[in-house]
Amino acid sequence: MKHMTITHHLSDDLLMAYSAGALPEALSLVVATHVSMCPDCRAALAAHDAVGGAVLGTCGEAELAPDSLEKTLARIAATPTEAPPPKRDGSLPGPLADYVGGSLSQVKWRTLAGGVRQAVLPTDRGATARLLYIPGGVAVPDHSHRGVELTLVLQGAFRDETGRFGPGDIEVASDDLEHKPVAEPGPACICLAATEAPLRFAGLIPRLMQPLFRI
Repeated sequence: MKHMTITHHLSDDLLMAYSAGALPEALSLVVATHVSMCPDCRAALAAHDAVGGAVLGTCGEAELAPDSLEKTLARIAATPTEAPPPKRDGSLPGPLADYVGGSLSQVKWRTLAGGVRQAVLPTDRGATARLLYIPGGVAVPDHSHRGVELTLVLQGAFRDETGRFGPGDIEVASDDLEHKPVAEPGPACICLAATEAPLRFAGLIPRLMQPLFRI
């Protein structure tokens, strides 16, 4: 990825939860992708990992069943052989590339409205992850949240009531934020977003579209 100036970072709470493996897959994907782009958050995560490792070092040993090793080896032997990872071209950060076939050109977009497109990514049911393509100058409908929403900018930029977000920036929105993100004029804004629950749209038409487009 090209050098970028990142001004919006992950909170310590999110980094600690990611380090502990306590986040749903969709949120973990956004965190991992941001960390791969942001040296500051990467260093902070390493510190949390070190603290977690030190805490584990103080824990007593757990007693294992006599046949634990045999059962583990049997499960490994029964695991299907994974297909080789898709070829990456550098258009997407590493943690995200494997979810879409290796490159931005492989994304299977679905048109929403106003030129906005999305691609829902395969993750577990704890939260939903999607790529968003927002043409320059186009706004996402006004909405609030039923939980945490993480939005990471990959290309382009957008603005909302809280500020400007460019490549590498991440917006952490909670249920007390109502906003209307607008892509800056120029190249399309491409984001990776994860939500814990469906959004609360202010307008009738977006609300009617929610079940169809899983937003």
